[in-house]
Amino acid sequence: MKTTTTKVFTVLLALALTFSLTNCTAVQNANNKQKGGVLGAAGGAVLGAIIGNNVGKGGNGELGAVIGGVVGGAAGVIIGNKMDKQAQKIENEVPGAEVERVDDAIVVTFEDGSGSGVHFATNKFNIDADSQNTLNKLIGVFKEYPDTNILVIGHTDSSGDDAYNMTLSKNRANAVTNYFTSNGVSAGRLTTNWYGETKPLHDNGTAAGRAKNRRVNVAIVPNEKMISDAEKEAQ
Repeated sequence: MKTTTTKVFTVLLALALTFSLTNCTAVQNANNKQKGGVLGAAGGAVLGAIIGNNVGKGGNGELGAVIGGVVGGAAGVIIGNKMDKQAQKIENEVPGAEVERVDDAIVVTFEDGSGSGVHFATNKFNIDADSQNTLNKLIGVFKEYPDTNILVIGHTDSSGDDAYNMTLSKNRANAVTNYFTSNGVSAGRLTTNWYGETKPLHDNGTAAGRAKNRRVNVAIVPNEKMISDAEKEAQ
């Protein structure tokens, strides 16, 4: 009886989720696996969206431990619904940013020259007024949805010295993280990583490709409280 009830509840939740989808591009691009409706390892897909196919070492946090795995069953559908709403909110509040739903996570990409509102001057890592305005909107979403952890990752293009680019990506990622914490986001929610020029997603041989590789990614993932609450609600 309990098994049957759980299955019925899962189906009802899945139907409710289906009919609640909006125009959010991130949500439209998400399939059942991305919404958390099935079991599986989330790490590879999320990491691929952030840094490419080859996961290397960098930064001060273990990415796999931060991202974790997909939650399945009714609890997974509940989490997926919450993350869909957050993705929609970010897309509405931060125009120009690329917002993706990947497994149970939300990946936000700010590329240089993309009009996303977060950019850095050449060889600089200070956050200017326009970037502050964009990050403030993102911080508002973080505060509205507190049961998540946040991963910030910095990248550069291939111009310049390898070691210099690694330091530059570190400084830019830390600048974003520090701005979050100085504006009320708990440091316990944040992990920061940086990869310099080692994880390009675009062709460094073109100006457009280099601009896209000069990026900061923000991944938002469910924390233990969200998962625990979802599991209780699914009972």
